[in-house]
Amino acid sequence: MFLAYVPLAMLWGTMAAGKGFTPLDALAMSFFVYAGASQFIAVDMWREPLPVLLLILTAFIVNLRHFLMAASISRHITSVPKWLQPLLMYVLTDEAWAIAERRALDGPLSLGYYLGVAAPLWPIWFSFSAIGAVIGQSFGNVAALGDFGLAAMFITIIAGFWKGPRTGAVIGASAFVAALAHLYVPGRWYILLGGLAGVAVAALLHVEEEVQGPEDTMERGTP
Repeated sequence: MFLAYVPLAMLWGTMAAGKGFTPLDALAMSFFVYAGASQFIAVDMWREPLPVLLLILTAFIVNLRHFLMAASISRHITSVPKWLQPLLMYVLTDEAWAIAERRALDGPLSLGYYLGVAAPLWPIWFSFSAIGAVIGQSFGNVAALGDFGLAAMFITIIAGFWKGPRTGAVIGASAFVAALAHLYVPGRWYILLGGLAGVAVAALLHVEEEVQGPEDTMERGTP
């Protein structure tokens, strides 16, 4: 995962340099914003005059999924003081969330494990963003690779959670709603709407499982 961040960060730095960012600009944005999907989208929208409000709103919409991920992870680090948890969420990324959540399925998620997964990704991201802004232009137009790289990374994360048909139902609902929203809803709402659709289907399947559980137990003759 650490190695995978290197080409993605360099790719973003390359695209940023193509829009007029200096290496220091690229480093600063990756340092303070630290949100790969939002940064790729922001660079794609970057033009003169700069649509500041549109950029802020788009970044907010894209990153609303972090509310869901942060809520999920916070359940597993209850030993950490509440005032410290928002600071820990700053280094939370999709990849770190996936690894930490999978760890929590098999046992307790310690603060050390979470930081070991999440914290090292941050300096890799902002440092190689700057490197990409310096040397990346020699590779020519690489904008299309950004879309491919993000899609491949997220597909890999999703595949790591596969557990059978129920997982397929959640993924299918997310993909279907996201695709419809991408076609018919202006802006970047398809990211949030796809995620909420997956959450809704997962919740319905969980309720159905709880309802059927006692009946199945009675049929087997178990007290």
